[in-house]
This record gives sequence, C-alpha cells and structure tokens, in this order.
Amino acid sequence: MSSAATAGTAAAGTPGGTADPLADAPVVTGIGVVSPTGIGHEAHWAATLRADPAIGPLRRFDASSYPTRLGGEVPGFDTADRVPGRLIPQTDHWTHLALAATDLALADAGVVPEDLPEYEMAVVTAGSSGGVEFGQREIQALWGKGPRHVGAYQSIAWFYAATTGQISIRHGMRGPCGVVVAEQAGALESFAQARRHLADGTRMVVAGGTDAPFSPYGLTCQLSSGRLSTRTDPARAYLPFDAAAAGYVPGEGGAILIVESAASARARGAGPGYGRIAGYAATFDPPPGSGRPPTLARAIRTALAEAALDAADVDVVFADAAGVPALDEAEARALAEVFGPRGVPVTAPKSMTGRLYAGGAALDVATALLAMRDSAIPPTAGVTDVPDGYALDLVRGDPVPAALRGVLVLARGYGGFNAALVLRGTDDAPTGDPTTSDHKTSDHTTSETTSDHTTQGSQP
Repeated sequence: MSSAATAGTAAAGTPGGTADPLADAPVVTGIGVVSPTGIGHEAHWAATLRADPAIGPLRRFDASSYPTRLGGEVPGFDTADRVPGRLIPQTDHWTHLALAATDLALADAGVVPEDLPEYEMAVVTAGSSGGVEFGQREIQALWGKGPRHVGAYQSIAWFYAATTGQISIRHGMRGPCGVVVAEQAGALESFAQARRHLADGTRMVVAGGTDAPFSPYGLTCQLSSGRLSTRTDPARAYLPFDAAAAGYVPGEGGAILIVESAASARARGAGPGYGRIAGYAATFDPPPGSGRPPTLARAIRTALAEAALDAADVDVVFADAAGVPALDEAEARALAEVFGPRGVPVTAPKSMTGRLYAGGAALDVATALLAMRDSAIPPTAGVTDVPDGYALDLVRGDPVPAALRGVLVLARGYGGFNAALVLRGTDDAPTGDPTTSDHKTSDHTTSETTSDHTTQGSQP
C-alpha cells in the first residue's frame, strides 16, 4: 500500500497491522430491517428483487397542502406489538423503528444479550432529524396549553442520541456507545465506529440507523433544502440518474446490524455471517465556489486501499443516488474517475423506498449483504433514461445474477459529507476472481458505448 493510501487509511481511523486484511475484519452476523419495502430482512429483500414500489401518498399526517406529498412509509408497523408499552410514550416513532429493528437483528444473529458481558457490547447509531414528531407534539402543547402540559420525556425523546440510549438501556449494553450525525452518510460511519470499538476489545456492536421524518414540522425542515421532489406521481417522483430526475422522495425506517469481531463470532458458533466490513473512508466536500474539487472519488479510493482491493475487484456499487441532477452527475463523474466509464455495475434500490436519511445507508448495507448472500444485484426501479454523459452502467429491470465478492456502498449527507464502505465475503477466496465474477468479462465493462444492465421491455 502506498504512503498516500496509508495516510488516508489512518485518517479514516481503521484498525490495521495484519497481513491479511480479512483475517480480523468485523463480521455482520445479524440484520434487522424495518423499511417501506417490508419488516424483516427477508420481506425487504423479496420486495427489492421484485422492484416493488413502496412510495406513495403520505398517511402519517395530512400533507395535501405541502409541495411534497409523497413518501416511503413502513407498512403494517404496529408499535404496541413491537415496542415495550412503557417505552412508547417516552420515545419517538424513529426510536420505535430502531428498537424493533434491533430485536430483529439480535434474533437473526442468535444473540441473547444477557449471555454476554455487559461492558463488551456497544451501540452506535446514526441520527439525522431526531424525534421530530414527538418534539412537534410537545411544542404544540407548550404553545397551546402552557409548560405544565409538556411531558418530561420531551427533554430526551427528540434528541438525536435517544435511540442509542434506549437500545443500550433496554438490552443492558454498557460498552462504548455513541451517535453519528451526518444525514444520509451517518450510518456508514456508524459501522466504521463499530470497527474501532471491536479493535479496542469490544465483542459485539449494534450499529446502523433509522429515521422517521414525517410530521408537518419535519417535512417543512426538509423542504428548505430545495432537494425534495414535488411530483405527485409515485412512479415518477424519485428517479435517480434519470434525465427526468427532479429531486428525491423522503422515507422512514432503516436497518440495524449486529457487527462482531471475527473471534467472537467464531467462539459462539455464529457461522460465517453475511459479510465482512473491510474498508471505510470519509471525506468532506469543499464549499461551493471554493474552486476546490469534490472529494467522493478520494473517499472511494481510500476505502478500497484500506480493503486491499483495486477498482477491478469491485463487483457492484450501491450508489448514493440523490435524484438531484447536479448531484447525480457528480456521483457518476466520481465513479467514472475511479472505475472508468461504465466500468462497474451500479444500483440504487432506494429508488423503491425514498431516501431514509439516517436509515438510508444502513438499509443499503443490509441490502448489499443480502445481494452477496444470494449472488444477485437488485435493480434500480423506475429509471428509464440515463444520460449518456453519465457513462453509468445502471442495473435496471430485473435482478442481475452475479457472484459478489467485493461491494462498495456510497452515501452523501447534506452539507458535504461523503462516505464509502467496502464489504467483502466471509471466506478467504480472493475477491474479483474472473471465474466467479461475471462482470469482469462482460462487454459492458470494456465498451463505453454498451448500454447498461436493462432487461427487455424496460429500455428507454
């Protein structure tokens, strides 16, 4: 590894020192999903492979007078069935979703927290909008009825660290705990923080994120960015990388993962897990007008170097996919810079759910791990016209069979945050073997004029 790459790796705060970067890489042993595409990772995965649309008119409140009236809401979520009754009035819907996802992840991993040392279990989640629904309700009570009508839990339920605290308390996890606030990019950083804690001796980390941005106050705050789609047709509202892109649709939910040290997973007989967190890097874009270039490509290169991979070893990229033309073009440019024009399959399953803020990248990582498990690249829904200038090999239509040994997940947060996470398989076979990775020898990786992965019937 070059000195420049080493410096970048150190800046990303990664554990190192082993000859084989996979030997001690953290293993994801449990996945909990609460998403517009379904509750539970198998329901989510099946809906994603079918490209089932999960965006529709907002139902959580009457949004008919707002410019944005669509969103991705979690279907059939019964708080009383999934959250202890005493916690419901103390916490926001955003935390309810995370508590439910944590239960699903722990069950999937076969982890019983009471069986593990309490100071060897940690919690790191991503936060973004916080408890906006709870906060609005209590502030309205303050304005309308006075301070005696404001509940005591207002002081904590809105706070962006509330979810981390509630998961920690509920499951007796007293190891290092924290929260990362970087909008859409935060969840990837939560997994990087998990790696750091595992390198320091923690046995298991609950990591990831959820969000619940739907309330009048919450939606008003989001509209101020100027990035939300105002279209009313759910099928055409959020079209990342499409020539007709006009903003994104927000969504709620996300994913919580159980991340363990490889030694701990082996000791408790957890099996190989879904995949390993092999590389990570974060950068921050300079302010507009500074004359300095954006830094997403640097984040990608640094994450790949940390994972001991070349660009040719990446089998698919799960894109950030902002749905804003200028941002889509910038991401496409960064991918072409690192991988070459149409040099790697790219997908954006979030086109089915909307952007979930703190939960979005966590859901992308969960989806990527399931894609690795089942050797299938899920499609990007709805997109029909990718500009030639993007030079993007976008997977559309049906899922694409592919042996996925190295996967890159990207996320960008409002204000300039960039994050890149590399996942690798759980065995020791070399990533990027041309005999097991179909895109290494396909025409679309070598010809700049070849069309992207689109099944018949969905061509523009």
